[in-house]
Amino acid sequence: MRKSLFFIAWLISYQLATGQSYKELHFGSIVVDTHNDILTKLLEKNLLLDRDLTGKAHSDLYRFRKAGIDVQVFSIWCDGSFGKGKGFARANQEIDTLYAVAKRHPDLMMIVTNSADLNKAVQQKKLAAMIGVEGGHMIEDRLDYLDSLYRRGARYLTLTWNNSTDWASSAMDETAARKKAATDLTAPLPKMGLSDFGKQVVKRMNELGMMVDLSHAGEQTFWDAIHTTTKPVLISHSCAYALCPVFRNLKDDQIKAVGKNGGVIHLNFFSGFLDSTFNRKHREFTLRHKTEKDSLLQVNTDTFFAEHFLFDKYAAEVNAMRPPLSLLLDHLDHIIQLIGVDHVGLGSDFDGITSTAQQLDDITAMPIITQELLKRGYKSADVRKVLGGNFIRVLKANENP
Repeated sequence: MRKSLFFIAWLISYQLATGQSYKELHFGSIVVDTHNDILTKLLEKNLLLDRDLTGKAHSDLYRFRKAGIDVQVFSIWCDGSFGKGKGFARANQEIDTLYAVAKRHPDLMMIVTNSADLNKAVQQKKLAAMIGVEGGHMIEDRLDYLDSLYRRGARYLTLTWNNSTDWASSAMDETAARKKAATDLTAPLPKMGLSDFGKQVVKRMNELGMMVDLSHAGEQTFWDAIHTTTKPVLISHSCAYALCPVFRNLKDDQIKAVGKNGGVIHLNFFSGFLDSTFNRKHREFTLRHKTEKDSLLQVNTDTFFAEHFLFDKYAAEVNAMRPPLSLLLDHLDHIIQLIGVDHVGLGSDFDGITSTAQQLDDITAMPIITQELLKRGYKSADVRKVLGGNFIRVLKANENP
């Protein structure tokens, strides 16, 4: 009995001690999230970032502070339907939205473009807001548009989104082409990787001091970019293929290449990139509600609209599909085992995804990750690297003297 009482007392004291220490570590570290899609949601749903968006979005200005997030890279995104004549304008519209929020709240938020200003914002206890452009189609095959986005504050460009450009092939398109070629031997493979212009884009980004983001990039594009860049690359929101073999995740040889390059891989919180069983569960969910989804698509042909509606309506079913938080940490462990703790970080993809790992319901759950890292035995110095130190190192390495 005395042993049992001693164990209970020890367990309580341990939980109190670690509970306090993880919060102190989290809120005492520079916490960086390299990918959040809230700007797109603001425009699409006519929302304001400086309002309480609980229940409407994963994020808002006040919950960033509650989450202990010091640096948020806001994704500038539109899909491939925003082609030439539309993509660049849409990117600027989203950037305008961010600047407007910062202008309204100079006491809470500061747009930063370099590591020195990042540190200044952190010292002043303001959210350091950074800009990352998700999709090379938004430069519309023009280097001057790339330069313009850089001048407006963009500090990374994701070479492709799911749609390829004329100069870079996406992971989605490369995967689909290879599958088609495997079943139809007469089908010619499209040109993959970076074109000569695509390599010019990478070189120009190096010259500007803009990070090359290889999330969404096809394998051939990835390798072409790795062999072209002279600076460390960024993976803003992807996971490990070995644990969840989907087209958006990195294979082990790619992970090792990022390590050799000096880059950093930021983990995505999306269930479908963490859990290899999620896609099967999602297909089963869709079949159960096919009739209702078809009806929704007659009203609005946007499949994302239909999916969001069904996910909200059948929240209990959706919650049951979510993987445990431990899987996110498994992906982190895998990358660290391959290339070390200096090359991994967090890129939530909040407000761009429909399902997250358990417990990661919105940005305010970020401290839980710090708690779990400590539980897994990571030292405080290494946790700080994961939370933001690794990103800051790569940001500095891309900056021009």
